Amino acid sequence: MNLLQRHIFASVFFTCAVTAGIFAFVLIVGNALKDLLGYLLAGQISLEVFVKLAALLVPYVGVHALPVGMLTGVLLVLGRMSAQHEITAMRAAGLGLGYVAKPILAIAAAGVVISLGLNFYFMPQARTLYRTTVHDSVRKNPLSMIVEKTFIREFPGFVVYAGEKKGGELSDVWLWRLDKQKRVTEFLRAKTGRIAYDEEMNVMNVALLDTFADRRNPKNPENFANTDTQVYMGEVAVDIPLGNLFGSARGVSRKLGLLTFDQLLVRQRELKAADASLAERMKVSVALHEKAAGSLMVLAFTLLAIPLGIKVSRKETSANLGVALLLALSYYFLNVMVSWLDRSPALRPDLWLWLPPMLFIGVGVWMFRRVGRV
Repeated sequence: MNLLQRHIFASVFFTCAVTAGIFAFVLIVGNALKDLLGYLLAGQISLEVFVKLAALLVPYVGVHALPVGMLTGVLLVLGRMSAQHEITAMRAAGLGLGYVAKPILAIAAAGVVISLGLNFYFMPQARTLYRTTVHDSVRKNPLSMIVEKTFIREFPGFVVYAGEKKGGELSDVWLWRLDKQKRVTEFLRAKTGRIAYDEEMNVMNVALLDTFADRRNPKNPENFANTDTQVYMGEVAVDIPLGNLFGSARGVSRKLGLLTFDQLLVRQRELKAADASLAERMKVSVALHEKAAGSLMVLAFTLLAIPLGIKVSRKETSANLGVALLLALSYYFLNVMVSWLDRSPALRPDLWLWLPPMLFIGVGVWMFRRVGRV
């Protein structure tokens, strides 16, 4: 590369890195707030574990941030160069669009390789470690689920409230037992109580002292005619089954999307040897093709962004950002449409996953040639 191409390379590389980093940061914050903030505030994970888990989200969000960051970065750089007539000056000097695109396509090719690595290796490993760390942290300190002056709704079939908590000792305890329709069938209130976790049985043992009960007809809990109001029961023991609240006893189950490339191939061979159904084999094939096709979107977005960035030709970043957002939404909309075929393995949904990247690449090449002739 000569000096001018190195300038284009550096500008595009820096801008794409910044935009991808911004998108990744937004996604990390969103995922951390949704998945981890509750555990942090409840004291179930420490600040150190919270930071570690947030770092483990980087490969997961990078899979989505990299293509969109590449798209946005190329649009911003070429839009600025076009608005400042740098592209016109290069063409006047006899330099075609291919000259401008060469360093950008080199970055895109590297982005595809990075995306493949993220999709097939780093993301599955990081995501599995993330889920395992959350599972182990919560399971080690299950009593921390009880937070003072907070309605705890995570227990299956129960809602628990405690006014104060000191270790396993509770005061002003409220407990609601729910049916499958989430209707209250029994309400218990106690001045004090104790709580302990039985790891072998995977239940939360709640011992209520000085308890009053409000019981309803379990067949018709919304009928208050036969309700026993404020019945004194003294000491009451309640075992709250936790089910899979902390994950299965064998640890975190691994979905196909969390398997590496080698593991997916092994799984594919196992299903073939076991003469599994087409639907089961197709699920593995879909996982493989989805990761590969998703990585190719880095190149597809780049091929679209080069002619669009030159054609939009505005100084305002809002125009290029709007184009990037529209293209990203169009891609994810096409992906959703293709995902509707998952229940019809005979229609080969694994091959249909290549439609969005191939379509974007085709449109990008067509626009590239048109802009190059202008």
